[in-house]
Amino acid sequence: MDDTLLFDARARVLADLEARNHATPTAVSALEDAVEQRKWWAEQWPEGAEYVAGLVAQDVQDALIETVGRWPICRDCGDHAPLHVLYIQPDLGGPDPVWVCEESGDVVAPLGGL
Repeated sequence: MDDTLLFDARARVLADLEARNHATPTAVSALEDAVEQRKWWAEQWPEGAEYVAGLVAQDVQDALIETVGRWPICRDCGDHAPLHVLYIQPDLGGPDPVWVCEESGDVVAPLGGL
C-alpha cells in the first residue's frame, strides 16, 4: 500500500474538518483512527486503494455522529431548508469522491474542497 494515498486522504478530510470548524481533538482523533483502520484494509485489498479517501471521510462521519453530531452540515440550501448533511459519493468511494447534499442531490464540493 502506497502511504501517499493515506496521507492524501487524511489531508483532504482534515481540510474539510477545518473548513467547517470541526477540527477538534475528538474529530482529529477519529480521523487518525479511520486512517489507521483503512491502512490495514488497503493492505488486505490493494485494488481498493482508490477508495480510501472516500471511505476515510465516511468513517469520520460515522464516528462523529456518535460523539459530536452530524457533520458536515449542508450550507448550500439556505435557511429555508431543514438541517441536513452532506454525504460522500460514490457510496464506496472512488478516485474522485465528492460531497453531495442529502436533500437536493447536488454536488457541493470535492472531498477536501469544503
